[in-house]
Amino acid sequence: MLAAFKIPVEVGFGRARLVSDVSQGDIFQPYKSPIMESTKITLTTYYQNSMTTIAETPAVVLITGALSGIGRATAIAFAKDGAHTVVSGRRDEEGQKLVAELRKLGAEAEYIRADVRQEKDVQNLVDQTVARFGRLDVAVNTAGTEGKPGPVTEQTAESYAATFDTNVLGTLLSLKHELRVMLAQKRGSIINVSSTFGRAGGAGASVYVASKHAVEGFTKAAALEVAGTGVRVNAVAPGATETGMLNRFTGNAANKAALTSGVPVKRAGEPDEIAQAILFLASDKASYITGASLAVDGGKLAG
Repeated sequence: MLAAFKIPVEVGFGRARLVSDVSQGDIFQPYKSPIMESTKITLTTYYQNSMTTIAETPAVVLITGALSGIGRATAIAFAKDGAHTVVSGRRDEEGQKLVAELRKLGAEAEYIRADVRQEKDVQNLVDQTVARFGRLDVAVNTAGTEGKPGPVTEQTAESYAATFDTNVLGTLLSLKHELRVMLAQKRGSIINVSSTFGRAGGAGASVYVASKHAVEGFTKAAALEVAGTGVRVNAVAPGATETGMLNRFTGNAANKAALTSGVPVKRAGEPDEIAQAILFLASDKASYITGASLAVDGGKLAG
């Protein structure tokens, strides 16, 4: 059965903007057409499959860390599914190339530069997304770093900060500003990208492991804080996945083979396999799921 929800909007000059009955400061100001006064109407958006719409208002999706790996695969998956997609990162040329690729798939897409370690960047990223598309339906927080692999005895305050500033502070700031918008809308879905290392230990990866445990904790706490508001917060916990991060973390082919040999299905995952799990959690098919961490790991955590 198709799920439906109503979105009050003001329409004028080719785009619609959300009108909320909750005070929101400067975030959701009524859009005024330069040609005509806007007319209030109510649109009903129907979700079919995951994010594909059969009405005129595709889902608006924001993805941090979208320029490579799982983030990039997720952006492509949402674009193929018909979503308006905003991608973010720190490499402008790569961002524009990705936007061009998404537009070739028929999606409306924008690149907004942001460093998730900087609150002003994150606030601007969310605000610019709303300014462009009128609301924020789904946020996927994939920005992350593997940090400096090695034993605890070789870690430093600098290696800790380099990992935690991106993986933990970046997740906190993203959640803060995404929820600011979604709570006002009374609807939204946030998916944080964690790791199997967020639910188990890993020798030689202590700081990364700790950072992903923190992401799991943020996910659960935020989900409980907003439960019943129409906003859901979940995580995916990928296992070894064919990305540049995996190659950097393992360092060479022999280490990579040793790591993947411990996966019950005897291979690493593909980024699109993680992306498809994210699309499910974002969709209304997962409407009763919040505060969960979905392992996409080839059975690694089952053993």
